[in-house]
Amino acid sequence: MPKTAIILGATGLTGGILLQLLIEDPRYSKIILFSRKATGISHPKVEEHIVDLLILSDHQDKFIADEVFCCIGTTKAKTPDKNLYHKIDYGIPVSVAQLCKANNIPTYIVVSALGANPNSSVFYNRTKGEMERDVLQCQIPKTHLLQPSLIGGQRTEKRPGEYFFKQLMKVINPLLIGGLKKYQTIVPETIVLAMIWLANHEFADRIIISDHIKEIAQKQE
Repeated sequence: MPKTAIILGATGLTGGILLQLLIEDPRYSKIILFSRKATGISHPKVEEHIVDLLILSDHQDKFIADEVFCCIGTTKAKTPDKNLYHKIDYGIPVSVAQLCKANNIPTYIVVSALGANPNSSVFYNRTKGEMERDVLQCQIPKTHLLQPSLIGGQRTEKRPGEYFFKQLMKVINPLLIGGLKKYQTIVPETIVLAMIWLANHEFADRIIISDHIKEIAQKQE
């Protein structure tokens, strides 16, 4: 039976690719978007809600699906205020998990980040780790938290520091082998392929690090 999917973050790089692939995927008959701004995409499968993502609980009646994909995330440059940063990177994915639990949505797949650790002294890693911990506490039957390394690909907004690091990683990537493979750059298409495969297959691991994301993506290709 065709399924309904919800995407959070469809205006971003990874979320936008996910939206396009789900539109093309015959397993999905409806894709519901919750975004702070319009994607500009019009398609019979797509239902879009422009909302304040910080108060998603106000839209519980519309939050009905078989699967939920969360690609929400910000950066220090875009959101220098740590309180707001925490509300976005922690608050939104956790509130989505709570909605999944309340509405009996059995599948929730979230893009986190490599290095996520609730006990980290690094604010970014700690925020992601706290998010993962509290998403898992919601006990949604099929939950997967993906921890990609630096995500490659062309973004619409300029990120000079990130661009420089990406160029550097092109040189370093071949040197990262064995236990260091997880630090190799990963492209958003790979993350998306892994998310779709995980949504449609049984997989034991809840937390999936970057090099394993690549392995799973090859199953979907």
